Amino acid sequence: MARTPLGHTLPDFPWNSLAQVKEKAASHPDGIVDLSVGNPVDEVAPGVQLALSENAGVPGYPQTMGTPELRRAIPAALERRYNMTGLDEKSVLPVIGTKEAIAMLPTLLGIRGEKVIIPSVAYPTYEVGVLIAGSQAVREDDPAKFGEAALAFINSPSNPTGKVLGVDHLRAVVAWAREHNAIVAADECYMGFGWDDANPPVSILDPRVTDGDHTGLIAMHSLSKTANMASYRAGFLAGDRELIAELLEVRKHSGLMVPGPIQGAMVAALEDDSSEQLQRNRYVARRAKLVRALTEAGFTIEDSEAGMYLWATRGENCRTTVDWLAELGILVAPGDFYGPLGELYVRVGLNGTDERVDAACARLAQAVQNA
Repeated sequence: MARTPLGHTLPDFPWNSLAQVKEKAASHPDGIVDLSVGNPVDEVAPGVQLALSENAGVPGYPQTMGTPELRRAIPAALERRYNMTGLDEKSVLPVIGTKEAIAMLPTLLGIRGEKVIIPSVAYPTYEVGVLIAGSQAVREDDPAKFGEAALAFINSPSNPTGKVLGVDHLRAVVAWAREHNAIVAADECYMGFGWDDANPPVSILDPRVTDGDHTGLIAMHSLSKTANMASYRAGFLAGDRELIAELLEVRKHSGLMVPGPIQGAMVAALEDDSSEQLQRNRYVARRAKLVRALTEAGFTIEDSEAGMYLWATRGENCRTTVDWLAELGILVAPGDFYGPLGELYVRVGLNGTDERVDAACARLAQAVQNA
């Protein structure tokens, strides 16, 4: 029987569809403002760079479980920054960026041919990970409607919408998992960027959610956004000790190890709260400018309570909006990347430099004047 290549079973890589519109935006006389990909543009903190270089001469294989220093730094930072309690060195695991961890999680957990819940509007890698494992992805947000499933991916703050799930919602997800003996994988990589003080992001491992019981729960975190370390591929998992031990064992067999110098840099980033706050402040300023400019240009911004994106609409198909913005030299992500319910929206990143964000705002203002 002929073999079907795995790549043929996956959706088309979404960013490939933006090639022509990106070319259009790049042709703007004053250059492109690329707010499409969640790609950090600000520098990595000097202390992190120093830690990377100080660890560059170590010749041996890195530890899959992470160095003792890293295994201590992760729980300490998660409790200090996000009120995630009850973690220790055996309940955390470094990974080679959270995209890899998400894409491989169903496979590494041995979930085959089973139902997996993903958000209705979702980061595409959740579905890809389910398909790689030969399982069935079901889009659903209401835990009362999850039904029988082996795993549920949830994402708060959401990429792309910026929606934040509150304590009551998260408790309902945990209750569903307990009832069905299922696993919850909570993607929390934007946890450090909450903009609504009345509705701050809450972790799946917050004691108000778990009552101190992490059974079946995994929180996925990244330093790509809060520490601008996307090029380092520096992420980590935290939660249920048994699940972490299971993942560690499979990752050891597979050679999935975070490079040693990167682990040293991760420790520095996790101990540096001031640099995370500085990055948050940068996004606060850029967000305020883009919210005003987009609103004055006729956009409605929904959710966007947290994270590094604005979820915006003009009440038209997202590809029409993408084309209109490309005429201004502004590139954004179409909402249909994230599922059928996103087709009227675009995702606008806050991750342009100050100069590029100012350029985008000026072009939007000029478009309003010319209308």
